[in-house]
Formats: sequence, C-alpha cells, structure tokens
Amino acid sequence: MRFLDHDDADDPILSVVNLIDLFLVVTGILMIVIVTNPLNPFSSQKVTVIENPGEADMRITVKDGRELTRYEANGKIGEGQGVRAGITYRLDDGRMIYVPENSGKSAE
Repeated sequence: MRFLDHDDADDPILSVVNLIDLFLVVTGILMIVIVTNPLNPFSSQKVTVIENPGEADMRITVKDGRELTRYEANGKIGEGQGVRAGITYRLDDGRMIYVPENSGKSAE
C-alpha cells in the first residue's frame, strides 16, 4: 500500500507547471517593456530620441506616427549648404535675440 501514500513532490508535471508560470511572468515583463518604450510600434505620438548627444557617433531618431526617420552624424561640424541669415545673442537673463542681416534689399 505504499503507492497510496504518493507524495506530490515527486510529480513531474509540477515542474512543467512551474516553467509555464515562469514563462508567463517573463512574457508579461517583456510586454511592459515594449509598451513603455518611446519608439514602440503601437503609439501614434511624435517622439524624438537622441543617442550619444554631442559625440561623433550621435544619432537622432524621429518617430512621427508610424514613420521612423533616422539621422546619423558623420563627425564633421559646420558642413552643409546655405548662407548666413543673421546673428543670435544671448542676454544676461537667458533670453535669445535673433537679429537678421540685411540681404542687400532696403525695406523702403
């Protein structure tokens, strides 16, 4: 009659149930991480993420709805096309003032 005194600790199905519980917890944690990520595919808001700011390998990722745009720095500063449009001054109280330059046209 020894088999009637069966102990539940020897049941191999209990270890499988414990593994299933563990996988459910891990799945729940991964879902929370995906939802809290600012670039998650389910949000429709506009988000800008800057990686390594000020470094030579800086990357800017802009998410606008479902569209992702990535800009990568090439390490060179001041490169590009255009002309000088004016001068910006910072006042003592922290405000910025932009003064446009004359482009040769007079406003008469």
